Amino acid sequence: MMEAKDIISFIVGLLLFALGLLPLLSKLGIGPSWFNVWSFLPVTIISWIVAVGALYLVIDSVIEITNSSAIGFVSIIIAFVCLLIGVLPILAGFGIGPSFFALGFLGPVSVYLFDIIFIVEGIFLMIAMIAMEM
Repeated sequence: MMEAKDIISFIVGLLLFALGLLPLLSKLGIGPSWFNVWSFLPVTIISWIVAVGALYLVIDSVIEITNSSAIGFVSIIIAFVCLLIGVLPILAGFGIGPSFFALGFLGPVSVYLFDIIFIVEGIFLMIAMIAMEM
C-alpha cells in the first residue's frame, strides 16, 4: 500500500522532472519562452535546489536499499553524483575550493547540465515511489 512518503516522492520527482524538461525544451527552441523558468534565477539558487533534491533522493535510496530493492544501489550512486554537482558551485560561491568547483570548465555542456540533472533526479524520485514499496 502506498504511504504518504511514496506519494510525496512522486510529486517532488514530477516537479523536478518538469523543472528540468521545460527549460531544456525552451533552450532547444521547442515551446514558448516562459518554459525557461531558470532565466531569472542565479546558478547558486539552482545549485541549492539540485543539492536538496539529491539529498532527498539519498534518503529515498536508503529506504529502497533497506527494502532489498536492487535499484536502490543505482539510485544512491546517482544521488551522490547529483549532490556533488549541486554542492560544488555552492562551495565556489562561498570562495571555498579551487576554481573548477564553479563547473565553468564544462563549456557549452554547462548550459544543459542542471536541466539534465533535474530530469534524472525527477525520474529516480518517481521510481522511488514504487521501489520503496517492494
